Amino acid sequence: MSNERPLGGKILTKPFIILSGIFIIALILLIKRFMFGLGAVTNLSDGYPWGLWIVYDVVTGTAIACGGYAMAILIYIFNKGKYHPLIKPALLASVFGYTLAGASIFFDVGRYWQLYNVFLPEYANVNSIMFEVAACIGLYVLVLWIEFSPTLFKGMGKPAWAEKVQKVMFIFIGIGILLPTMHQSSLGTLLIIAGHKVNPLWQTMMLPLLFLISAIAMGYGMVVFESIYSSVHLKRPLETPLLSKISGVIPWLLIIFLGVRFVDLAVKGVLTSIFSYGFLSFMFLLEILLFLIPILLLFNKEKRSDNKVLFYSAVSVVLAGSLYRFNAFLVAFNPGEGWNYFPSASEIIITLGLISFEIMAYLFLVKKAPVLTAVHQS
Repeated sequence: MSNERPLGGKILTKPFIILSGIFIIALILLIKRFMFGLGAVTNLSDGYPWGLWIVYDVVTGTAIACGGYAMAILIYIFNKGKYHPLIKPALLASVFGYTLAGASIFFDVGRYWQLYNVFLPEYANVNSIMFEVAACIGLYVLVLWIEFSPTLFKGMGKPAWAEKVQKVMFIFIGIGILLPTMHQSSLGTLLIIAGHKVNPLWQTMMLPLLFLISAIAMGYGMVVFESIYSSVHLKRPLETPLLSKISGVIPWLLIIFLGVRFVDLAVKGVLTSIFSYGFLSFMFLLEILLFLIPILLLFNKEKRSDNKVLFYSAVSVVLAGSLYRFNAFLVAFNPGEGWNYFPSASEIIITLGLISFEIMAYLFLVKKAPVLTAVHQS
């Protein structure tokens, strides 16, 4: 059995204080944004209606936060209960990642005070792919908090409440597997609408499948990354045997991803011109290289027992998936002549502030609630 307990320890450490400072600066800039509008803090325009915030917070951030979804597939669909000790920290990261993605929509849209209209029957456009993404992410945030609530109740000294929620948890687990499957693929569908504005190296009808596969791979990568990082920096036992087995799934997912992608490029007749797009060709090849690194490293079963190999492979797959999304939605997006975009300093600082808040919240909860296992699992 796993031995989950609060890690305890000091909250206001030096890293926590530094992160707090970044978050406070971001809050000040957000006040400016809400007072004077998007133009006061962003470089967005009619040509570039989305920028760093949407691409990171929603498109990339939700994929990075897919650890809970990826582990749920492994544990509850494939019945691999031995990985259960990893579900709570993965779920916690998913809770914060998706919650901040949902909250950040209020920063991203111009008329944030009317955002609720998206969900009103008289205004909701149920035929819109953007509605499906918004509805699925909104519902999934609620489901994630319900799934994580037993841990919170135990941390509050309310075990009876936790037991009551656990009795109906199977319902929310099922919904929690369905919703990410829908909206991660729908994010790819959203990009299809952009048509010729997206470079041929990324534009394809296979985007929904590619986004879903890469999100699951990123989810497993984040589980490995978080486990090793927290073990080293929070002085926990390493969970190498479990992480080694999980990492064995990643190369197969990436092979399927790259196989689908290159076959699609060949069918479209684009494969022979991948070196013809200048800087975009470089970004494409960098992306492919980052995907190949974990494939080459993790296929060797002996190497998967090395924590350094596991850690750097996990970092590579998360970076690869993130770069794929940034390339597809921003770098390879060209609305036409006369339009240019590079994120402003305020956009970057606000993004760093949100990331800082997520890390601070994670550190607070693992020290105050029974999230991480205290005993190594073999």
